[in-house]
Amino acid sequence: MKVDHKKEILTYSAWRGKYTIVTVAPARFLMIDGSGDPNTATAYSDAIATLFPVSYALKFHSRSHLDRDYVVMPLEARWWSDDMATFTSARDKSRWRWTAMIMVPEWLTDADVEQARADVVAKGGAPQLDALRVEELDEGLCVQTLHVGPYDDEGPLLADLHDRFIPEHGLELTGVHHEIYLSDARRTAPEKLKTILRQPVSRR
Repeated sequence: MKVDHKKEILTYSAWRGKYTIVTVAPARFLMIDGSGDPNTATAYSDAIATLFPVSYALKFHSRSHLDRDYVVMPLEARWWSDDMATFTSARDKSRWRWTAMIMVPEWLTDADVEQARADVVAKGGAPQLDALRVEELDEGLCVQTLHVGPYDDEGPLLADLHDRFIPEHGLELTGVHHEIYLSDARRTAPEKLKTILRQPVSRR
């Protein structure tokens, strides 16, 4: 059977108009770091153009050599800045830093990832293969919600999450803003885009 972690892992679900406090289990990801406006920075599009070919090469390797097939997980990204207001009231994407990433199933090893990387090279390569790494992310306690609509409309929702919900519930921000892109932006109208917004927190 084909494994779909997005359906099996509860923290890949969120609800519009509702904040949920969750504990996110550790997981390993293919990751690429960068900075700047994702709409204009070539580095961001190059990162995506690297993550997906390697992710699909890894899937085909797993299916062919390990007899374990799965659905490639959605694109995710962690976003931060020296001034968090650049995400809300003083929204300025040029000052953002980011890590674009896709989850790796737990049965795949670093050696499997290296084989997938080699398979991509054999087919012509990808723009940021040298920057690609595998790393475990352990976010732990988080608050998340579902945003439906254009990415540029996230600001008011994030401001409410940061300035009202989190302090009202005895929490404080600890990690960096995390987004999970449930929709394919190439095929989905902006007003229908579904994005999980996640913020790691700690209890006061």
